Amino acid sequence: MSLVSHLEELQRKHGEIEREIDNAMLHPSVDGLDIVTLKRRKLALKDQIERLRGDTPTRH
Repeated sequence: MSLVSHLEELQRKHGEIEREIDNAMLHPSVDGLDIVTLKRRKLALKDQIERLRGDTPTRH
């Protein structure tokens, strides 16, 4: 898998988790711990994306 496609996949997963969080926040019956877990997963993906972007040389 190329770096670009890997980044795209991570960004897609990040967006999915963001939608899950938004949806969960609309339902008061959702356990707060579940939301925290989703937020941690989202943050871990964001960190991984940023780390990979930092390894990518910029082109001018």
